[in-house]
Amino acid sequence: MQVVVPWPPSLLSGHANGNRRWAKIGATKKHREWARLATLAAGDIDIPITGDIRLHIRFEPPNRRGDRTNYPNRMKPALDGIATALGVNDSRFLPSYEFGDVCAGGRVVVTIGCGE
Repeated sequence: MQVVVPWPPSLLSGHANGNRRWAKIGATKKHREWARLATLAAGDIDIPITGDIRLHIRFEPPNRRGDRTNYPNRMKPALDGIATALGVNDSRFLPSYEFGDVCAGGRVVVTIGCGE
């Protein structure tokens, strides 16, 4: 099952310091809710009752700028939203990452339950 979420902004990387704190809080809430709704819209997702839940996360950036090592950090709000929709703790997620080609506007494709 795949869930597609909007490209996470650089604001979601690292810690919120200074004046950016409130902007980061708003972006975090927005991205968590987008991911929750996208997961619910995907329909029934077969996940194990216990143990790891494999996720394959494919980043399709809006441009070639950016630091690939920070992309997974930006996904924390989206992964929290997916976990909420699935009714699980995100500590069960076992992610793998792929860095794809540029996509207009950028997006992230999360495949749930792959590689079992």
